[in-house]
Formats: sequence, C-alpha cells, structure tokens
Amino acid sequence: MLTVRKSDIVENFHGTSVADPYRWLEDTNSVDTAEWERAMGVECTEYFCQSSSRTTDKERLTELWNFPKYFVPKKIKGRLFYQENDGLQNQAVLMMKNNEGEKVVIDPNALSEDGTVAVTNYSFDSDGRYVAYATSANGSDWQQIQVRDIATGNDLTDLIKWVKFTSITWHPSGEGFFYSRFPEPGTVSKEDESNHHKVYFHKLGTEQSADFLIHDQPQDKELMFSTILSYDKEYLCLHVSYGTAAENRFYVKKLDSQEGFSRILDDQDAEYSYIFNEGKRFYFKTDLDASKGRVIVIDLDSPGRENWTEVIPEQENVIDHIKFVNERFIIGFLKDAHHVVQLFHENGTFDKEINVPFIGSLTELSINKEENEMYFGLTSFLHPTTVFKYDITIDQLSVVAQSNLPFEVSDYETSQIFYRSKDGTNIPMFLTHKKGLKLDGQNPVILYGYGGFNISLSPSFNPAILRWLEKGGVYAVANLRGGSEYGEAWHKAGMLDKKQNVFDDFIAAGEWLIENKYTSTNKLSIMGGSNGGLLVAACMVQRPDLFGAVICRVPVIDMLRYHKFTIGRYWIPEYGNAENPSDFPYMYAYSPLHNVTEGEKYPAILIATADSDDRVVPAHAKKFTATLKELADPSTSVILRLESKAGHGLGKPTSKLIDEWVDFYDFLDKELV
Repeated sequence: MLTVRKSDIVENFHGTSVADPYRWLEDTNSVDTAEWERAMGVECTEYFCQSSSRTTDKERLTELWNFPKYFVPKKIKGRLFYQENDGLQNQAVLMMKNNEGEKVVIDPNALSEDGTVAVTNYSFDSDGRYVAYATSANGSDWQQIQVRDIATGNDLTDLIKWVKFTSITWHPSGEGFFYSRFPEPGTVSKEDESNHHKVYFHKLGTEQSADFLIHDQPQDKELMFSTILSYDKEYLCLHVSYGTAAENRFYVKKLDSQEGFSRILDDQDAEYSYIFNEGKRFYFKTDLDASKGRVIVIDLDSPGRENWTEVIPEQENVIDHIKFVNERFIIGFLKDAHHVVQLFHENGTFDKEINVPFIGSLTELSINKEENEMYFGLTSFLHPTTVFKYDITIDQLSVVAQSNLPFEVSDYETSQIFYRSKDGTNIPMFLTHKKGLKLDGQNPVILYGYGGFNISLSPSFNPAILRWLEKGGVYAVANLRGGSEYGEAWHKAGMLDKKQNVFDDFIAAGEWLIENKYTSTNKLSIMGGSNGGLLVAACMVQRPDLFGAVICRVPVIDMLRYHKFTIGRYWIPEYGNAENPSDFPYMYAYSPLHNVTEGEKYPAILIATADSDDRVVPAHAKKFTATLKELADPSTSVILRLESKAGHGLGKPTSKLIDEWVDFYDFLDKELV
C-alpha cells in the first residue's frame, strides 16, 4: 500500500492558519507525484475492471454517437463553408459546398493518428480564397495558426505561435489578418506568460517575427484583446476584457490609420457587444442599466454618454444572440432558459417572431448580408442540431441539415419545472426521461449544473445522455444563479460573496427531486465540470447526506490558490482573491479542499481530470483526492480518473468521449444502489 507523504506547509491568511499538506502534488515533475499518480491509476483500473455493463454500454454508446452531426454554415461568395461529422469521426471536418458539389477543406482527423489534434478556430478571407485556422494538441488551450489555400488544399508557409483565446480577423484586401498573442515562453517570467497580450497584423508569406504590432498596453498587462472588423469594413475594433469579467472596454480606429485606437468605452463598467455600424454610428448591445440587455447607438464624433441613443430598450427576456441584416435586428432571446427568435426594425420597433419547430437553444447565428439570409442551429436535450436557413426578404424558414438518430425520440419527453431555493428564489429545471415515468422514488437521476461565469444552461444535445434515458434514468439540468438565464443580475447573484447561492440552488434541486418522488438519496447523482466541478464538490462536502454519487469533472477545488495556476487569475472577477481580506472569509467557507470533515461518510465520487489540462490544472483534482482519501470515512469510494493526452475538454476526440462515458455509467451502475 502506498504511503502518502504530507508536507508541513501552513500559511497565514489574515490571521487564519491554513495547512496545505498535499501541495507537493502541484509539482508535475516530482517523483513522488508520479508514484502517487501510478498508484491512483492502479486503483482506477481495478475499480473499472470488473463490470457486467461495460461492453453493452460501449456498444450502445458507439451506436448512439454514430449519426451525422451538422454545424451552422457561413456563406461567402455563393459558397457554403461548414463543419460536419459523419458519425464516429474523432473531429468534425471543415467542408465547402458550391454548384459543383462538396469538397473537404480541412480534415483534422488527418492531423494526428488518435484524433487529439483539433481545429479550434477558423476564419475566411472576404473572397473565400484562404482560411486561417487554429489547431490545439491534446486539449491544450495553446494553439497555433496556419493558412490554407482553399483551391489547392495546400497550407502556406505561414505559422503563428503562442496564441490562445484569439480571434482571427482578415484585412478586407486578403493580404493578411489580425490576431492577438502572448509573449514567447522564456521572454518573460513564468507568472507573466499569460499576461502582456498584444495585437499583431500578419502579412501572408512572411515570418511571424515580421508581424506588425498593432496595439499593446504594458501598463495594463492583464488586459486581453479581441479584434473585430466593422460591418462596413472601414474600422478595426478591439473588444478589451479583464479575465472572465462580463464588463469590457471597446476601442476603435480607421482600418489603415497609423494613429492609435480611440478608447470610446474605457470604464469597464458594463458589457458592450458590437453589433454593426453605419459610418460613425456604432450599435452595441449593453447591460448598462439593463440587466437583460438593450441596444444603444454611440456616435464616434460625440461618444459622451449624454449623447448615447437607445434603440431597443430592455425587454422581458434576455438578449442572448443578436445580428443585423437587411435593416433588421435578429435577436435570440433567452426565455426561461430556452431561445425564441424575433426580428426588430432598425428603428427598434418589433417586426415579427420566427416560429421554430421545437423548444430549444440556438447554437449559432450566421448572416449573409449580400443575400439577406441567415443560418442558425437549433438543438434540445432530445434533438441534435438542426440547421435552418431563414430568408428575411420573404420570411421563409427552411431546413438545411437534419440528423436521423438511432434512437426513438418520441418515447421520451422534456419538461420544465420551477422550484424554490433556500432563500425563496424561483429556479427553473429541465427534466428529461421516458414518457410515463413512475414517480416512486426509485429512478436513477443525473442532476447536472454549472452556475457561473454568465453561462446559461439552455437545452443542449449529448448522445451519451440517450443511453442514460434508455437505462431508465432521469436527466435533470438546474438553471442556477451565476449563469445568464435571467441577465446580469442573475449572474451577479451567484458570484463573489454570493457564490453560496449557487450551492443552495443546486442542493434545493436535489431536495425537490426527492420530495417529488423522482428519486431518492441513494439513486441521486450529481455531475458538473470545471466551475461545475467546484459546484458538485462544494455541495458534496456541504450535504454529504443528500447524494448517492458524484461525478466531478476537471474541477476547481483549491479556492485559496486557484489564481496561481495557468490562467486562474482570469477568474478573479468571478470568484475573488483569497489574498484580499474581504474575499478570504467567503472563499474559505466553501472551498471544497478546505471543508472536508474528518470521519465523514461521503457519497462515492469519481474525480475526472486530464494530464494536459492547462486551464484548470490537474493539481486541483489530485489534492482533493488525496484529502478525501486521508480524511473521509474509509468506506467512501474515491476514484481519480486521470486521462492522458487530453485537456479541459477542448477538441476531445469522439473515441475518448465514448470511453469517458462508459466509465461514468459503470461508476453510476456500481454506486447508485
């Protein structure tokens, strides 16, 4: 049996002594860490090696995944560019369709033998001659950009490195593109490798070292920049952000001007999303004085707030998607966590609603202003993405691409209920299950949540969930505070010192499911990833009596040190910083790592992480595993699933997704008794 060492590290946080006995697990190069990981790997293998359901689950999951998957296209010069997966391909293929038929533009499956290289971003020049595309290996956030000649199918010699979270914005001439990147590793301290973001212009056929610096702000080294070409192609714009804060700044300048940017919005006091412009009149969606969003106009010649004009006032529902084409705003509103699509005239008056065939979520809106048309995707818990084309001039909606599932959808249903949280707040929850479900308290349930970063959990499709439904399970998705389901006020009610609201909302969801006979404690599992991993871990340590099993994926766990790893400092606007005396008390109060009770019988937990996760480093999962193994009642099952050649989830190949869900269902079959 492995003897796990403990260090004697104790830190003083504003008068509170906090031990960190497993900090050595943060060192990925340590011999002790490698030995510990091997031991956890053996335990994981032994746990999963004996199962009667694994083979059946894998066969059926493979069948359920094997259907064509479609993505929203972009139309350029009469040609459609789109991604498509024919079923079990590890990565979706970028295609082009014209009058002569279909053609493969980029097949990421040919970039690696195991499908672990993914195309994470792509952008076409205005003529559709070139595509600049970013690739990521092993799920890393770090990417590199290459350029492909679409006619020949060959890559140019151009290669851009040291980028992540970048936009790719072509100059209208097609001579090159704008992008943003971080410093070359080794040129700055390790702590600053995700600081000092800069905007460059790359001219085709040149080395990256010759790229022209467009903008940087060394005095504000933590800002990040995303480039936007204006609607009329006359201006270069910068969306400027600090970490994951919803509030942003906005800069603009004439495209080829040698002068710097005009900082027309520099207070970072609200969200400002550029929509389009007519000359110097710039239209934005903002949540300033409008939690659910409104549309305003700012004139570059008189950008002072006293001169702003409101075009569309705040509505009953949240503005989630917005585009402008053919003198119409096309708006995807969030209504109780699902989307409705409405058109407004340029003067802000309501025009009409597009009647979509089922209740679901928009996946993307893509406009083609030359032909006054729009493409969009709609999905739900029981419907994979269906791609629609909407012709604005004749008000005609047509289906472009639709999947046929190896699954009888009509046997299942999704409903939405509302329940009360601890403080009386009404929280929506989606429930998907077989029709005629017997409410006897014996149904296995996966309760899923996220609750943070202004991200809404509107209905989405996952073929793995179909297998759960077939097995008689209920899939419940709770729309917790911290998301954007009801606007920025809903987000703020679940961040910083209000974060406990999110956990209370989730716990109340579990209680509702039990009280209403959908399930019982021993049949109730909870699942979440990333910030959702924090969610389920915190709820587990706060209410160990409520849940039968926990699937905790790529979690944020150590709330006192999270900001010290990779891009963790980006999340300070959402979580706070324990080094600040005002933030420490509430962060310490819910930090899962620091609230494990000695001798407590916790529900079985499967902690899943990956060795290449450079967003939420695996150290979170490792330290939580070691702490639970030390302190929890010995009968508590604690399994660490450490995946190789994978990251936070970005571009994970189909084969790895299927294997992951086989393990999840094996775990739930064993533990939900």
